[in-house]
Amino acid sequence: MFGRLALHTWTVDTTPLADAIKAAKAGGFDAIELRRIDFVRCRERSMANEAVLDLILAAGMPVHMLGCEYGWLFGKGDENERLFDVLEESCENAVALDCPLIMVAPGQNTGPKQDAIENLKRGADICGKYGLTLAIEFNSQHAVINGIAPLREIIAGADRPNAGMLLDAYHLERSGLGGRAFADVAPEEIVAFQYSDVPAAPVAEGVKRPADRLPPGQGIVRWVDVFQLLHEKGFGGYLSYEAPNPAAWARPPAEVCREAADATRAQIAQALGKNGPAR
Repeated sequence: MFGRLALHTWTVDTTPLADAIKAAKAGGFDAIELRRIDFVRCRERSMANEAVLDLILAAGMPVHMLGCEYGWLFGKGDENERLFDVLEESCENAVALDCPLIMVAPGQNTGPKQDAIENLKRGADICGKYGLTLAIEFNSQHAVINGIAPLREIIAGADRPNAGMLLDAYHLERSGLGGRAFADVAPEEIVAFQYSDVPAAPVAEGVKRPADRLPPGQGIVRWVDVFQLLHEKGFGGYLSYEAPNPAAWARPPAEVCREAADATRAQIAQALGKNGPAR
């Protein structure tokens, strides 16, 4: 099962959803990862939620993970009630799309870890009502959830069986945990994996959501180490390519997808010492 690839739609952010899914398929990806903003943008074009679901299902690409609106991990009050309502709607959409995973990242707000623990309990319970697993990502640029250690502390504090780690090769590298440095993460802790390469230059000061990401082999990530370790851990989920970059957005999306899929499979083949994973 190792080596199935999904396209995260932030990679082709300026491309309308229907065309993004077509580009993913034409470029050789096996599935897609969608975001909440994909639904919002369709609705801004007067599409009903049911029509968006129909569009996605008609495209014939599995949806392996669906992002919700961020902010609720450290949120409070009425705004958090709104965000949890949106999470519930995202869960309903995931079920309609036969998608098993909901993902959340820290967002731009911060607060005490205990707030994140309590909010994670509620968020995981909402996902659990729908039989879904919640994947929580750390962001190397976040003030609190910026590495494996704080992410593990929050997940352990929430103690929900359907909540686990989303690791991202970009944020692993940026947080000093590139290559095999995440070896102490138990296989059962990892419920999802995203990836892109990392330029040698540091993140520009003040940037919270870096869009400088690259295809595998064009940066400093030690892909052989990363993919070998994931394979050793028995990771069987999709590898989701999340590589926002204005340079990529200016190119034809199918070309961007093909370049990334081919580069990824070449790195996997090198890591596993064979001609590449079965398609």
